Amino acid sequence: MGNVKLNVMSQALYRKWRPTTFDEVVGQEHITRTLQNSVAAGRVGHAYLFCGPRGTGKTTTARILAKAVNCLDEDPAKRPCNNCAVCNSVTEGRFLDLIEIDAASNTGVDDIRELRDKINFAPNQGRLKVYIIDEVHMLSQAAFNALLKTLEEPPAHAMFILATTEEHKVPLTIKSRCQQFNFRLLSVGEISGRLLELAQKENLTIEPPAVELIARQGSGSLRDAESLLDQLVTIPGDSITLERAQQVLGTAANEAVIELTNAWLNADGAQGLHIIFEATSAGADARQFARQMVNHLRTILIIQAAGETLSLDIPDVQKEAVINQAQRAPRESLITAIRGFHDAAQKQAVSWQPQLPLELAFMELLPPEPAPVYQQAPTKHNEVKPPRPALKESVHMPDTHDTPSAAEEPEVAAAVVTEETSGETHEPSAEAETIEEKRILLSLEPIKIQWRNMVSQVGAENKNLPPLLAMCKPLAVEGNWIILGFDFPIFKEKFDKTEGAAEIISQAFSTILGTKCAVRSVVTSEYVVPIGHDEFRELAEELGGIIRDDANSKE
Repeated sequence: MGNVKLNVMSQALYRKWRPTTFDEVVGQEHITRTLQNSVAAGRVGHAYLFCGPRGTGKTTTARILAKAVNCLDEDPAKRPCNNCAVCNSVTEGRFLDLIEIDAASNTGVDDIRELRDKINFAPNQGRLKVYIIDEVHMLSQAAFNALLKTLEEPPAHAMFILATTEEHKVPLTIKSRCQQFNFRLLSVGEISGRLLELAQKENLTIEPPAVELIARQGSGSLRDAESLLDQLVTIPGDSITLERAQQVLGTAANEAVIELTNAWLNADGAQGLHIIFEATSAGADARQFARQMVNHLRTILIIQAAGETLSLDIPDVQKEAVINQAQRAPRESLITAIRGFHDAAQKQAVSWQPQLPLELAFMELLPPEPAPVYQQAPTKHNEVKPPRPALKESVHMPDTHDTPSAAEEPEVAAAVVTEETSGETHEPSAEAETIEEKRILLSLEPIKIQWRNMVSQVGAENKNLPPLLAMCKPLAVEGNWIILGFDFPIFKEKFDKTEGAAEIISQAFSTILGTKCAVRSVVTSEYVVPIGHDEFRELAEELGGIIRDDANSKE
């Protein structure tokens, strides 16, 4: 017989490039930093509970922690070193003192009793014998009870790491005996960065829009996104385009989602059905299209509620269209539409008419008449403001020292009219000039437009600032303060420690915008856009309440 050659299956990307150190774990710095400090200080707990959605790094972090507590490096701050015999054994999956148990397959009390009997044996290779119990919520109540005592007082050489995607199913008696860490879903930017890193390691060429599409389809799960990228790769050194990614993943183009939303707002049933037909004919999956509609309408709802300055993963080319739709969409109809498309995405599509649930949902949600179109004109005292103040580009807290009161403004206006009608020329008084000057407030849009110009000017003075500014964006405006939002605290801290950074940027913006301004840095996720008096009034009216202007009223 001739020699038979067997083709060995290649590893999946998420397994091949699984993080091996705490620093390589993406998006969970609040957890990895704490664990790393605990290892360095020699204060490692005996039991941990890792909770969070699938594909966010729970099991990976558990393995890294098991590697770190057994690492042979003399410097605890450098553990895991990935160079010693223990680290190599864990990475290669042959470390005898790391025991991984799938609770979904070992749910009974007998399995836990067997674990309890073996845990007293000393470790074979390392300092600690580490038990990782995945999907621990699948254990039976009797199994949990059998685990309680061992989990509370394990032998000195044993450590437990429990992982679950359904925290609410874990008994409180178990939680109270563990240090709990909650893993979060990752942002599109974090997933995109990791995908680009993998593409570089695999020598793949991939278009940026395709990376963004894959990252969005991952829905916050890095493992899901890496699996989708793996699905698109056919040969080593492959080239992945946006069109190919849409065809393989069954997604509709972003333009189709925006156009279908416009058709819904315009009460145009014929146009909407045509868009659905064209998208599904081009290869889009109807259920996936419905999910995209849910995500898009949810974004509109968030913008209405929190304002466009909220950090959302919206491509720049779509922001204007999304903001315009947010101004038109009635709040109640929008919520109903989100539910309707969500139900359509959950329904099993019949084989002979897969787009039927999506078409029915669209037609059922069609309003009787088009939603009104609001103009983007500046609001004056005698004009009606748009119905949703959260859509303004910047909001300002009222300040009695900076802004004239309602009682003062008519007096200033009357003085101007009197001077004009008298035919005499007068220099404006210092008080009126101060009021007029302070009524000129910054807005966010000119700052966004001039952002690159500002970065260019700042870079000529300090070459270290442009890389830092690439990590932030103009988030909001408070009076004459420009708020810069950093997604990660580490970059904000670096910005704050850069001597003269805020002053240089403030001066550049003051020169470009022609008005005195200052700069303040914040962490995007911790910043709340302040709401002014007018916005409070309009919000109260929407909710059926009343704000009294008389400060002396005792009612």
